[in-house]
Order: sequence, then C-alpha cells, then structure tokens
Amino acid sequence: MKESAKEAGEVPNDEAPKTAPNRGISILDFILRIIALISTLGSAIAMGKSNNKLPFFTRFISKGEYQDLPTFMFFVVANSITSAYLVLSLALSIFHILKSGAKVTRTVLITLDMIILSLLMSGASAAAAIVHLAHKGNVRANWFAICQEYNSFCDRVSGSLVGSFIGILVLMLLILFSAIALSRQ
Repeated sequence: MKESAKEAGEVPNDEAPKTAPNRGISILDFILRIIALISTLGSAIAMGKSNNKLPFFTRFISKGEYQDLPTFMFFVVANSITSAYLVLSLALSIFHILKSGAKVTRTVLITLDMIILSLLMSGASAAAAIVHLAHKGNVRANWFAICQEYNSFCDRVSGSLVGSFIGILVLMLLILFSAIALSRQ
C-alpha cells in the first residue's frame, strides 16, 4: 500500500520536502524597500520645503507653511521615521537574499513593517484630511478653502501625499511578500 502511494506521486507528511523561500521574493523585497524609501523620503522633503507667501497681507493669513499645522508636522515626522527604518531594514533584506531560510529575522521584519505601516498610514491619513479641507473648505466650521490663494503650497502638499500613499501601498506589498516567503518554509 505504501509503495502504491509513492508511485501515485503522493508524499506522506513526514517525508514532505521543505523548500526554502524563493530568492526572487527576497530580491523583490529589496527592490520594493528602495521604492518605498524613495517615496517616503521624497514626501518628507516635499512637505518640509513647502511654503508659500502671499504677495499681499490678508487679515487671516499671510503665509502657508507645513509648520503652521501640527498634522503636517506629524506627517513629516512619520515619513522621516519610515525612511530611516527603510534604510536600516535594507540590511535585513540583503541578509534574506543571502540566507533565504531565515525565519526569525523575517518574522521580526514583518512585525516592524506592520508598526511602520501603521505610523505612516496615520500620518498620511491625517494630512489627507487637512488637505481636503484646504482644497474644499468647510462652511459649517468656518474653514475657508485656502488653496485658491496658496496654489504652489497645496500642489506640493498634494504631491507629497501621493508619494506617502505610494509608500503605504509598497509597505503592504512588502508585508504580503514576507508572509508568503515565511509560509513557504
């Protein structure tokens, strides 16, 4: 009976071959980390350099800078921390290319990726709410749409948000690929 099971191509559980995660996933992990690093670093720099002064002085506002709102400051800090983490995580990503069977470091990397994803998503979501108010305003809250006066500021902030949300998507893919690589072990 055992002989017929082996001939049919069935492998008993105790003799199942253990395959190491694909090295291609580790290389893709490294490339995606670089893409996320460029995206989040670019977002932090674009937001940090965003300022716009009006050529005239209004009664309410005369300049627009990211330091004017704590939400934008949190956004810059979240993107900066994410960029620093991605630089440090490149070392583990290279380690996984060289030694694709590492389970503990891959588990640590998934956990840290989730924490960083949460930080980045909270910063980007909060900034997106403020940018929406800057573009549309809110009559009930007496918040005026300021993007008509601060075009370059709003454009730069919106572009920064796009870069940050690209970083979020890439981090989600990184977590998915790391989980797939871990499940193959």
